[in-house]
Amino acid sequence: MKEIRIAVLDMNNGKENQGFPNILEICENFRNNAGSVSIETFDVRQKDEIPKVEDYDIFISSGGPGTPEREGHSWEQKWTDFLDGVWNFNKKNCDKKYLFLICHSFQLAAIHWKLGTVNRRKSYSFGVMPIHKTEAGEKEFLFHKLNEPFYGVDSRQYQFIQPDHERLEKLGMKIVAIEKERPHIELERAVMAIRYSPEIFGTQFHPEANPDGMLRNLEEEKNRDAMIRDYGEQKYIDTIKQLADEDKISLTRSQILPAFLWMAAHQMRIYDLICTDD
Repeated sequence: MKEIRIAVLDMNNGKENQGFPNILEICENFRNNAGSVSIETFDVRQKDEIPKVEDYDIFISSGGPGTPEREGHSWEQKWTDFLDGVWNFNKKNCDKKYLFLICHSFQLAAIHWKLGTVNRRKSYSFGVMPIHKTEAGEKEFLFHKLNEPFYGVDSRQYQFIQPDHERLEKLGMKIVAIEKERPHIELERAVMAIRYSPEIFGTQFHPEANPDGMLRNLEEEKNRDAMIRDYGEQKYIDTIKQLADEDKISLTRSQILPAFLWMAAHQMRIYDLICTDD
């Protein structure tokens, strides 16, 4: 089989965090086991770097800081053109392109495709949270080995809520996971994952999160003190316990993004046979 070409879009705008290195680590693990795989990174927000849809097979667009609303930067139109480029390529071609959208990228897509409301949260959401599968999510291949609920790392100032179900149905998209229900709080439950198409998937949480790295980070005095100051000591204690639980973040990390990569590789092999002339 031909080389699998992965493009990883860095949406962090120069801000260092654990998310992007974690994505690259998962891609490297995939390369070590899948054979001929190349990985290239693109600094979208700082350098206006956008991969050409035709040149790669699998795309992962990361989370990142800041508002998902347009602010007039040149990269914004380039990124949405790229998003539409993947969508339109898959509509027209036998071979397919595979795209995974994470957090900030997930919110950008919700705005661009007019899927619902994306607004600023009343407070920053950070930590380990339960995520619930929808009826469609129970059938989602990427969630097959996850519990109900399963757990994800949440880190966001903005949220995608109030989905336009008619619009989603028209586009053939399905909500596969939602935020935990909080009956005592009159707030909309956020959409946490969408199956946009057989080739495109996205999450508002961080499936790439590495619990070991987060534990080391939160055990540092300055980070521990900052979290206790912002969220309280009990939240800090609960987060440490959840990160250490192998059935929570470790399980999510080992399943969703790796399964997406292997699914894409498997489908590429099938399309390679179907689309190649005798």
